[in-house]
Amino acid sequence: MRILLPLSPGILILLTGAWVRAQTTLRIGDLFLSEDKRIHFEIPSTADHYYVLFYRRELDQPTGEFPVAAKLGEAGSTTISEPLGIGPAGGYYRVAEFLRSQPGDLDLDGRDDVTELLDTADGRNSPLNGSDPIDFIDGTCMIPDRQTFRDLSYQGEDVVIDFHLEGLEFVKFFVLNYDTDHPDVYFMNTNTHRAHFLFGREVVLPGGPFGGPFAMRGELVYHPYLTAPNGKPGVYRFEFEPDDEYPFHLVQMAHELLAANMPVVENNLAYYPMPLAALPLYLQEKAHYDASRIPILFEEELFADISFLPLNIEEGYGRLRLMGPNDRPNSRDIVIYQSLPNELPRVGGVITTVSQTPLSHVNLRAIQDSIPNAFIAGAVEDETISALLGSDVYYRVNADGYEIREATLEEVEAFYEDLRPSDPQFPPRDLSVKSFLDLDVINFADSDAFGAKTANLAALRKFAFGAAVAPDGYGLPFYFYDEFMKFNDFYDELADMLADPGFQSNVEVREGMLKDFREDLEVGLMPLWMVNDLTNLQFSFPIGTSIRCRSSTNNEDLPGFSGAGLYDSFTHHPREHHLQKSIKQVYASLFNFRAFEERDFFRIDHFTTAMGVLLHPSFKNEQANGVAVTDDPVYQTIGYYYINTQVGDDLVTNPQAASIPEEILLNISALNSTDHIVVRHSNQVPEGQQIMTPTYLQQMRSLLQSINQQFRTLYGVSGQDQFAMEVEFKITKAGDLAIKQVRPWLY
Repeated sequence: MRILLPLSPGILILLTGAWVRAQTTLRIGDLFLSEDKRIHFEIPSTADHYYVLFYRRELDQPTGEFPVAAKLGEAGSTTISEPLGIGPAGGYYRVAEFLRSQPGDLDLDGRDDVTELLDTADGRNSPLNGSDPIDFIDGTCMIPDRQTFRDLSYQGEDVVIDFHLEGLEFVKFFVLNYDTDHPDVYFMNTNTHRAHFLFGREVVLPGGPFGGPFAMRGELVYHPYLTAPNGKPGVYRFEFEPDDEYPFHLVQMAHELLAANMPVVENNLAYYPMPLAALPLYLQEKAHYDASRIPILFEEELFADISFLPLNIEEGYGRLRLMGPNDRPNSRDIVIYQSLPNELPRVGGVITTVSQTPLSHVNLRAIQDSIPNAFIAGAVEDETISALLGSDVYYRVNADGYEIREATLEEVEAFYEDLRPSDPQFPPRDLSVKSFLDLDVINFADSDAFGAKTANLAALRKFAFGAAVAPDGYGLPFYFYDEFMKFNDFYDELADMLADPGFQSNVEVREGMLKDFREDLEVGLMPLWMVNDLTNLQFSFPIGTSIRCRSSTNNEDLPGFSGAGLYDSFTHHPREHHLQKSIKQVYASLFNFRAFEERDFFRIDHFTTAMGVLLHPSFKNEQANGVAVTDDPVYQTIGYYYINTQVGDDLVTNPQAASIPEEILLNISALNSTDHIVVRHSNQVPEGQQIMTPTYLQQMRSLLQSINQQFRTLYGVSGQDQFAMEVEFKITKAGDLAIKQVRPWLY
C-alpha cells in the first residue's frame, strides 16, 4: 500500500509497508513542518515497535533511499523527525514500523537496530552508522546532543597545522567507504586526537591511519552566534581538508550521513567549501547545490549574520522596560532598546534589538558594571520577553543563549543588597602637582595627579612610535579642578544638593538639580593665576589650533573600571577665545546624571572625585576612526586581535543607527596563511574595499604587540594572567595611523 501526501509545492510524503523486512503499513496520525523548516511525523505507535524515517530525493529512481532517523516506539504515539530542512526540490519520505522482537540491521554492521538504539549513550552506537563502537576517549559513532559535541570538541591554540581552527570549537571526523552504498562515519574525540592520522592509528582504521583511498577527512565547527537555516543562532559547519575537492554527490552524501548520526542537528548543518580547492569546484557545480538542501557558508558569512550576540555574560535582576528615545532608566531597570542610546546611566541589564559594536560605550558600561548585555534580534516580538514587560525579572546572558523569567521582589532586593558596596570609596587624588605639564614629562605613575587617560597617553609617547602615532599635548592636573571648586564655593553647593530630600528621593528632581549644578560650573569664575596659566597653556599650541580637551578623572580608564561614556570631552576652537570655557565644560561633565548615578551606586565619594584634562591638537577631517583590542573579546578566537573601524568621524563607540563598521580579526603573529579575516565590511565604503588596508594592518599589528607587552609590564601583570589593552585610533587626513587613547580592556 502506498499513500502520497502533498506537504507543500514540490514536496510529497510517501508511506509504504512493502520495502523493508518486518514492516507493517502505517496510518499517519499527524504530519507537520515546524518553524525550523524540519518535517515531523506523529504516528500511532506501540512500545513493541521501533520506527525508521526514510528519505529519497527522486521517486522514480530504483536506488537512493536512505534512513535519516530511527526511534524506539512509545505507547500511544511517537514523533519522529528529520534532522535537515526541506530543500527547494522537495523530496519523498516514508515511515517504516519494525517489531522490536524481530529487528533489522539498517547499517549492515552485524548489530541489530534495537541493540544499537538501546546503546546510544555517549554516542557509542548508531543504527544508521556501520562503524564499530569505540571508547569515548577516542571518539563516537554519533553525537546525540550538544553536551556530547562539547565533550568531543577542542578549542584552543594547539591545532597542529590547521591554523584556521585556532580558538574555534571543532570536532574532526572520518567518512569511510564512500565508494559503497553504506559509508560509515567516526566522530573523533578531538581533545585526545588533534590530527586524523593519530586517531586512525589508535583505533586501527582499515586502510591505514588515513582511512585508505575511500576516506573523507574533515571537521565540524560550531558557531554559536551565526544564524542557522532554521532561523535560530547556532550553526554546525562541516568542511574537508584544504586540498580536497570532492564533487557534489559526495558532499551531499556526507551531509546526509553526518546529519543522520547527529541528532543534535536541527536544520543547522551547513557546508563550508574551503577556499583553496573546494570553493572553485563548488562554483563549477553551483547549480546542483542551488537545487539541493545543502546550506552553504562562505568565509564572509562565518561571523557576520548573527541573531544573538552575548556582549557581556552576566546575570541581573530588575524591572523589564522597553525604552523610548527620551525615556530615562534607573539603576534597577533591565532595558530594551530598539536603537542604541547615545549615553546610558547605570542599569540592571541591557537588551538591544539592533547589533551593537562590542566596543561601544553601552557595552563598556555593561562590562564595568558587571551587568548582562546582549543583542537579541526580534526581542520585542518575542512573546516570552514581551509578556514580562513591566515585571521584575531575572535576566542572564550565557555564551550560547539567554534566560529571562519573572522574579520576586525579594530576589531583586537581595541581589542589589549584595551587589552594592557597604562602605564609601575614596578615589586617590594627588594635589601636589600645581602646574600643567607636557605629556613627555608626565609619567605612567602620575595618574593620581592627572588621571589614567592622561598618564596612559603620556606612557605611549615614551614607546618611541613616532610623532604621528602618539599626539603631543599636555595634562592639566587635579589641583586646578580642586582650586576652581573651592574658589566658587562649589563644594558647599554640592553638599547642599546632596542633602536635599527631593534630590535623594526623586529621579527627575535629581536630574534637574544636577543640570543646574553643571550650568553653575560652566559660568563659574577662575582665580587670576589659573586664567593666566590657561592662557599660557593655550599659547603653547600653534596659533589657530583647535584643542581637544578630554576628561581624565581619577575614576575612569582604570583596570576593572572603564568609565567609558560617563564624562564629556570638548574641542576648543580658536573662535571661542579663552581656553577656560572648554575646561569648565569638562569640569561640569563630572556631574552628568549618568556619571553621578554610577558613582553613587558604588558609593564613590563625590568630593574626592577629581577631574583632570588631557589636551592635544584636535583631529580634523580624519579618514577613519576605530577601536582595537589586543585580544578577540567578541568571537573568542585565539591568536587574533579585534579591530573595529569606520570611515570619517562616525565613532564606532557610538555609531549612527544605519552605520555598519568594518570588523577585522588580525592574526597576532602574521606567520599564519590567514593574515587577517574580514568579519564584516563597512557599509560606508564601496563593495569589496577595506578601510584598514594591508599596510595599515601590518602597522597596527606591530603597534598592538608593543602596546600589549609594555602596558602589561607597567601594570605589573604576570604572564599567565588575562590582560589586554583597548586602543582608540584614527587614520588622519594625511593618512597617518594615530592613537588617541589606550586603556585596559575589562573582561
